Amino acid sequence: MDVGEGTGITVRRALELPGLRAGLPEVVTGADRLGRTVRWAHAGEVPNIASLLKGGELLLTTGYGFGVRSADQRAFVRTLAERGIAALVVELGPRLARLPAAVVDTARAAGLPLVQLHREVPFVAVTEEIHTEIVNGHYALLRRAEDVHRRCTEALLGGGGVPQVLDVLAGFAGNPVFLETPDGRLLYAAGAGPEGTDPLQVWEGLRGPRKDAPPPAGSVLVDVPGGGPGTGSVRARLVLLPVRSTPVPVHRMAAERAADVLALVLMQARQEEELAARGRGDFLTDLAEGRIAAADAPAQARVLGFRPGDGPLLPVVMRLGDALSPADGGWAVLARALAEELASLGVPVLLGVRPVEGRVPLLLALRAQAERPALADRVAAALRAGAERGAPLRPGARPPVVVVGVPGDWAQVPAGLRHAAETAAAAQGLPDRPWYDARRLDTDLLLWRLRDHPDLAAFVDRAIGPLRDHDARSRPPLLPTLEAYLAHAGRKAETARDLHLNRQTLYNRLARIEELLGTDLDDPQTVLTLSLALRARRHVS
Repeated sequence: MDVGEGTGITVRRALELPGLRAGLPEVVTGADRLGRTVRWAHAGEVPNIASLLKGGELLLTTGYGFGVRSADQRAFVRTLAERGIAALVVELGPRLARLPAAVVDTARAAGLPLVQLHREVPFVAVTEEIHTEIVNGHYALLRRAEDVHRRCTEALLGGGGVPQVLDVLAGFAGNPVFLETPDGRLLYAAGAGPEGTDPLQVWEGLRGPRKDAPPPAGSVLVDVPGGGPGTGSVRARLVLLPVRSTPVPVHRMAAERAADVLALVLMQARQEEELAARGRGDFLTDLAEGRIAAADAPAQARVLGFRPGDGPLLPVVMRLGDALSPADGGWAVLARALAEELASLGVPVLLGVRPVEGRVPLLLALRAQAERPALADRVAAALRAGAERGAPLRPGARPPVVVVGVPGDWAQVPAGLRHAAETAAAAQGLPDRPWYDARRLDTDLLLWRLRDHPDLAAFVDRAIGPLRDHDARSRPPLLPTLEAYLAHAGRKAETARDLHLNRQTLYNRLARIEELLGTDLDDPQTVLTLSLALRARRHVS
């Protein structure tokens, strides 16, 4: 069947059908455009027939609507061409013995296929025959698309996944096929480009360096739904590029069927991935809380794919805060992104998730204790990069907190994990850093544990309450000056440089602080009290 680029048949195919063939059709103009799609067939004789059409029609007429003046005839044909009809078929007979020159010339200038019939034909039979052919064409397209759906389903039931589904679609379409994230990041590729070139080269070449660049004209784009029926969310996008040939409607229909299968594949993969990540998170949490004996932990860890060797184990905890909530359903995406980033470290890693606490616990295998500082930098960078990909920050949300614990053997891992998890919660109120050393935050952890005790709030009020009251009503604020002074261990020159102040201004502010607090900043006991109060205020409600 000669199917056009749209949903219909071609002008050429319509002329080959018995109804029009009986009229001895002669193509007068537009012979090179007989591949146009006939969306519908219509017969009419009124001068304003163009206003009744939508485009893509094959118009049958005996010429009564042409008018007798050349100007009217030219206007008649021109408006039909502007409306976008597929072809004009004129039956010669009592009304017209031959086509007017104005009609022929205008059709030729407009590139409109013009056909004359030398015998009378029943227009009703012709339109019925064309419509039947179009409908049959629709069914043929549906059958071909459903065949792709069946083959994709069979590939899935046979143990295949996304690559196998894409292979089926690429083979049917004869073009490379890609699965992207909604923001344009490539997930999978299938098929081949011209002369068997790698599809990744095709994708890079046509999409360009910008992932948000629109695909080239003629591409087929189909959203892969996610998040359950009726949610309207998009999990991925299927892209069929016009590399080896121009896609036709059946390719879009097939892509839509394949997208339905891919939605199921991705949903299943996400569920399985999230369950596995939660299982690893439960193991690490149970180990930290003593529900799994340290002696049994190595065997259970091996079942989960963690084989660390004989070196020390490094506990690490990342806390997401409000960056991602369990309702987002993105824990599988996050776990996958983190695992991909951590793979570059080149060390064994056991990664889990704990959605309820918004926590990601993990164990890493060290070859020696001396590796800890360098590995801590790399693992923190990997965790933050993975979190940025898998759980983008909400507006105003704090970046994830990464705490690196104390390395040890399996007997020491439970305490190390527990300490890192608590420290990660305490660090939520601290200034942002790439990562925190759990060994250096014991004071903050103690203060955080006392955060709801009224005595801690009273202590903060007694120690720095006057400064807090001053800063609430006056400028410049003095608490930042005190914090910088204590952070530099009372070294005034360094404090002034840090605050971008001249020496005299700093001296004046320090004097004002001593006046408001009634203390001596050179007294060690006063310095200790103020340091604790400044740290405690981050944890007090």
